[in-house]
Amino acid sequence: MSENRKNSFDVAVLGAGPGGYVAALQAAKLGAKVALIEKENIGGTCLNWGCIPTKALLSSANIYQQAKNASAMGININDISYDMNKISQRKDRVVARLVKGIEYLLKNEDITVIEGQGNLSEPNKIKVTGENFTEEIQAENIIIATGSKAAELAVPGRDLPAVIGSREALSLTDLPREMAIVGGGVIGMEFAYLFASLDVKVTVIEYMDSILPGIDKDIVKELQRTARRQKISLHTSSELREISTLKEQGEQEKLQLQYIEDSEEKSLAADLALIAVGRVPSLSGIDTEKLGLEKAEQGKGIAVNERMETNCDNIYAIGDVTNKNLLAHVAMHQGIVAAKNICGKSATMNYQAVPSAIFTSPEIATVGLGEEAAKEKGYEIKVAKFPYSANGKVLAAGERQGFAKLIADSNSGKLLGGAIVGMHATDLIATITLAIEQGLKTKEIGETIFAHPTTSEVIHEAALGLEGGALHQSE
Repeated sequence: MSENRKNSFDVAVLGAGPGGYVAALQAAKLGAKVALIEKENIGGTCLNWGCIPTKALLSSANIYQQAKNASAMGININDISYDMNKISQRKDRVVARLVKGIEYLLKNEDITVIEGQGNLSEPNKIKVTGENFTEEIQAENIIIATGSKAAELAVPGRDLPAVIGSREALSLTDLPREMAIVGGGVIGMEFAYLFASLDVKVTVIEYMDSILPGIDKDIVKELQRTARRQKISLHTSSELREISTLKEQGEQEKLQLQYIEDSEEKSLAADLALIAVGRVPSLSGIDTEKLGLEKAEQGKGIAVNERMETNCDNIYAIGDVTNKNLLAHVAMHQGIVAAKNICGKSATMNYQAVPSAIFTSPEIATVGLGEEAAKEKGYEIKVAKFPYSANGKVLAAGERQGFAKLIADSNSGKLLGGAIVGMHATDLIATITLAIEQGLKTKEIGETIFAHPTTSEVIHEAALGLEGGALHQSE
């Protein structure tokens, strides 16, 4: 361990997002002297401008929708409306409370938090520039956790005031009547359902031939059904060409988005356009050339091995900057792995059972291999699906849309992947994730007792479907 000097540490972590602060906590718990450097807010994008604020807004939007449909449950509510200012204020309170919680944990572990821009250009040294200071710290080991940034779309009109990114979208208190969302991936579709639930007319423009690229077609089809019901207009195989202003007679100035859909020129008008075309690794403050850091595939991000080591001694990288799985929970686990290896406890990353949670309506969650991916890897597979409409808890809650799907190796019976579409999907996926991580066979899942009545029974029934037939589903 390092000398007990003020600016000398065993571990310095660049970036206090989900991966960075977790790595710092883990290293501190293992006895290391830790510095955590962050140029913006503790918690990073996920906590401040991503995962948490979007879920807080979605929770309010879902309650609004439940109130609008309460008569179906025998509840009469008159004059239903919402206050976007109060919704936004509640979101801010949720974020602030979680940030304070993390700050308390860092303080409790005696982690030195330095607020400023960290610059790494030589081994074991980080120059930090803050609002009123510049200092250099020494560290035996460095963990790069600089995260990612929103991918930009270079089209004419991107800089118009009414064209915004996800950060600005989270701060809206005056919602437009019509919104165009460019990008039909996870971020774009979550925003689409959020704003549509708050009575905004939403149009999605997606470059690929399907929304949620990479997700099995039956899952996408299920989501498209609700999109139609919520009057979300989806335009796939569409390339945005230009955004301009348009003033219609008797109306305020609007945006006009020109795009090509299936080789045909089209346009649409909107009050606001949200660019949500994904995220890319951020190398802010990292001089990769001077350090000799090897880049990840296609030159995006930093290359690491399963121990989260880079090609440079004592420099590790975790989270979105590695361009592996750009998910907060992956970053957290990578942070734990890196910290353990630094502190002499061998650990490796295994990406075979990484769950993905999509907070649309209905929720979507997947883990392991999808049908097409399993076939591409040469597996002979068997697939079983069990509908939500046959589950007692789901029907009692006034829902019916969705299904659970399990994919298994026909020869070994080993579970390869799974997906859930419907209420509680993002919580339920943990069961399938554990089963894949532990190499369970579908027979073992079928022999497990699931509580009744719960939504988790859809997993049990799907497993039974792979072992001779679900009990609560006719052939």
